[in-house]
Amino acid sequence: MQIVLFGPPGAGKGTQAKYISEEFNIPHISTGDILRENVREGTALGKKAKAYMDKGELVPDAILIDIIKDRLQKPDTKKGFLLDGFPRTLRQAEALDAILDDINKSIDVVVNVDVGDNEIIRRLSGRRTCRSCQATYHVRANPPKVPGICDQCGGELYQRADDTEAAIKHRIEVYKKQTQPLIEYYKKKGLLVDIDGEREIDEVRADIISTLKRFQ
Repeated sequence: MQIVLFGPPGAGKGTQAKYISEEFNIPHISTGDILRENVREGTALGKKAKAYMDKGELVPDAILIDIIKDRLQKPDTKKGFLLDGFPRTLRQAEALDAILDDINKSIDVVVNVDVGDNEIIRRLSGRRTCRSCQATYHVRANPPKVPGICDQCGGELYQRADDTEAAIKHRIEVYKKQTQPLIEYYKKKGLLVDIDGEREIDEVRADIISTLKRFQ
């Protein structure tokens, strides 16, 4: 089963991706993770990507597409895969189609975890991160036992710069600008399913899993 996962910042994609990966026994392929893996292992593609990352620049599509193509041909993708963080643009979506044609695979379903702007702001603006161990909390949904102190290591909790309301609104706008054309692209192909991501985590998980089972 070949799945693409969409969702705005704060939609809980990482949590749901873990559930999907375990349920269907397929690898969760996160663009960020495979970029870091290639850099860490010093692959030829990783070295090219690192040159851009070290300068704080975005890795060009050509390199990213080659890294994705390489990853999708690994033995663990034989039963399928879950793509998270790719594609982000129409050009990348078209490149993904070409990659899958080359390796005789195709996307079965695109899951769009839909969460409204106000809920995203509520979730992310309440997030706090430990300066020491990077554990995350939420002032309402998952507060620490002692305000401002990490339960795990006793470190100081802080609000990341990209979790302020202004930064979150900017991230939402960027996401919408990039992703809306992709939503339409996959909708026209009959591959898109929308999931209400504003419910409890277990409710969202159950909905996603039951929906995906219809595509097996």
